[in-house]
Amino acid sequence: MTVGHARHGHSPVFTAALTLIGAFLLYLVIPNIGPAVRAARADGAPGVFTARSVSCVEHPGHESCSWMGDFRSDAGGADRPVALYGSDRDSLRPGMETRAFDVGRPNLVYGPGGSREWVFTALLLLAGLAILVFPYAGLLMRSPRAPAGP
Repeated sequence: MTVGHARHGHSPVFTAALTLIGAFLLYLVIPNIGPAVRAARADGAPGVFTARSVSCVEHPGHESCSWMGDFRSDAGGADRPVALYGSDRDSLRPGMETRAFDVGRPNLVYGPGGSREWVFTALLLLAGLAILVFPYAGLLMRSPRAPAGP
């Protein structure tokens, strides 16, 4: 047993691994915080989504679908191919138009109701922070020892 292991309760390799995992999760989630919050509020460039085709994947107990189509901003510009977040098989038909918001994601727009993907983003943020702090929590919670006197 090393001195660090006895003092902190974790091996240095375990501490380093948790630090890297926590830092990696934060690296993945931090750039998505802004778009997730904007998507939750449907806060972006308004426009029109025109449905072209639907793609569905069967999962045990439910089906997950995405409508592919084109988005044209109310500010003008060319149509661009995107997917509409949160759509299901019966929500649209090919050629149908619906209001949508571009929150800055390159291939995804959101309906006027926004999204709840911020929940997953928040959970990943908390997990990353918890994993990053866990190896050091013992150090932070211990009070300094008083020096031994005569």
